[in-house]
Formats: sequence, structure tokens, C-alpha cells
Amino acid sequence: MKAAVFHEPGKIIVEDIPDPAARVDEIVVQVRAASICGTDLRIAKHGHFKIPPGTRRVLGHEVAGDVVEVGADVKGYAVGDRVTVTPNVGCGLCRWCRQGLNNMCADYEAFGISLDGGFAEYVRVPGFALQRGNVFHVPDGVPYADAALTEPFSCCYRGQQALQVGFEDTVLVIGAGPIGAFHVMLSALAGAKRIIAANAGTERLEIARKLGAHAVVDVTTADLADVVNSETDGRGADVVIAAVSSAAVQSQAVDLLATHGRLNFFAGLGAGGTAEVDTNRVHYKGLVLTGTTGSSNADYAASLALVGDGRVHLGKLVTATFPIEHLDAAVKHAASGSGMKAMVVFGADEKGSQP
Repeated sequence: MKAAVFHEPGKIIVEDIPDPAARVDEIVVQVRAASICGTDLRIAKHGHFKIPPGTRRVLGHEVAGDVVEVGADVKGYAVGDRVTVTPNVGCGLCRWCRQGLNNMCADYEAFGISLDGGFAEYVRVPGFALQRGNVFHVPDGVPYADAALTEPFSCCYRGQQALQVGFEDTVLVIGAGPIGAFHVMLSALAGAKRIIAANAGTERLEIARKLGAHAVVDVTTADLADVVNSETDGRGADVVIAAVSSAAVQSQAVDLLATHGRLNFFAGLGAGGTAEVDTNRVHYKGLVLTGTTGSSNADYAASLALVGDGRVHLGKLVTATFPIEHLDAAVKHAASGSGMKAMVVFGADEKGSQP
């Protein structure tokens, strides 16, 4: 099969490798759609501590496809089933796994990192991933692209759950890339009174407006604090989502909150990154600062239900599709900031068109 194989930072080669075969407790999935994530871009550039030097790995963890092989001992899955996977497989034994928080497990395995992922024609799903609930059936009528995008959407769902967005809230989303766009969609779904999207540049802001943002701010031409004050009569935002890997932005996010405001630091800063926080402001205004990373299998199930019910249409964020042979072009599109989601597709979807 053809697969995009990571050899070392800066070196991913599309090559032919052996097709995977299912052991008795495993399944093999024919990949139909695999979207490119910021994590994929970071691994491609810098590597990952779970990919030791000299290890070759197929990247890609936002995946949907068809079951084509089922091990003799597998229950609940059959050839022809349309499925998608959650990438982080918890150990099943630690305190976080026992609480259903497989995304917080320190001893995790992950598709596209420690396990071969979805930038290939086929992906083998090991038995422990099946047994720990990481494989989901795709609801009828949901395109493969939407199913693949449920993974990053579920991460945003987890962030929104921590914030408890409600109908009285003015929500500020800083960063209008795919993650910011998902937060706009979820804030609109929660009934937020007003949604403000901020970004450097206007192209993505126009997409955010179509998805439910009431006001947009190009921070290269307008002062974000001035706009927030104007939009909220000087109160500040009730909810802020900082979806930008910038210490300065994350520090400012605290200052943009209203009394009893809630903030989610959705984007990390990487090694050595530190943001200054005015703790006096946190104390006297009664602010709540949260951070979330990844999503649990329960978050994913809830998110997939929203997709299956047609309450959100994630495929709107796919701005370019590529065959696996053109992965380099897909990566460039994903890193350019010019569009939204780049999707690697394998054949036509169930409606006969590209996902």
C-alpha cells in the first residue's frame, strides 16, 4: 500500500509498504479520509518523544474509513462497517483512565505517533484500542470527511464543556483557524448571545462569520481590546478561548475578561513558553482560568452524535483535498494559513464525490 512515512524531522516519504493484516483481536480499516492537524505539522518538523530516532512511522490521527478485515475474536465490528477512531488509547489502569479521561493518561499509545496512523491506504487497529473503546461507528449519512474531523472538533467540545458557554455569554475566540472555527460553531450551538472572532488576516474571519460569529476583528488593523470594549459596553467578554500559541495573546486574554469571566487556554506554547498573568485581576474579578488538551472517548461520542444529528457540518472547513501522493502539497496548504482544513482522500465517498 501507499503510505506517507515519517523518517526523521523534515523527511516524510510517500512509499510502498506492506499491507497490514489483522491478528485475531484486531481490525484493518481502509482509509477514506484523513485530515492534517497542527500536531502532524509539529511532528513533521520537530519529531516526537514517542517516535525514537530511527523509527519509521505513518502519521495521521484524524481518520475515517471502512472495515475490510476483522479478526476471529473481534465482536461488534464487521467488514463494510464505516468507522472512525479516537487517537489516544489510554493504558486503562491509571487514575485518569479509570475516570474515563484517556486523554490525560501518561502511559498512552496514539495513532500517528506510537502506532501507525491514517496517512496510508490501510490502518491496523490493535486489539487494545478496540477493547478500550477507541473505534466508533460512523452514523448513516455522515461523509468520511466530517467523520475524520470529529476528532479535532471533540477537543473543542471538551474545552467548551470546561467553559459552560450559555445564552447570556459574549464569547471571544482568538484565532480563527480550524480550532477557532470549531469553537465558533460550538458557541453558536450553545446559544451564546454574541460571538466575536479575532485573527490576523481576513480570509479565515469571513469563514468564521459564516459559521456564526457576529463580529470579526482583524488584529493587524484594529485594536482587539478596543473592539471588545465596544462590543460589550466596556464589560469585557464573559468567555475567551485563546486558540493561538502566543504568550502575549494569552496574557492579553486574561485582561479581556469581564467580572466572573472564564478563559480556556486551548493552545499550548511549547517548550519554554510562558505567559504572564495578572493574578490581582484574577482574584478581584473572580476569574476562572481553564486549560484542556485532547478529548476523552466520552467527549468524542457526544461530538459524533452532534455530527450524526446534523447539528453541525464539519465538512464546511475542508478547503482542499489531496491524494496521498501529494502529501507535501497537503502539508503546505495546512501550514500556510490560507485556508482551513487540508484533507487526504482515498477514492470517492459513499455519495460518489470526494469527501
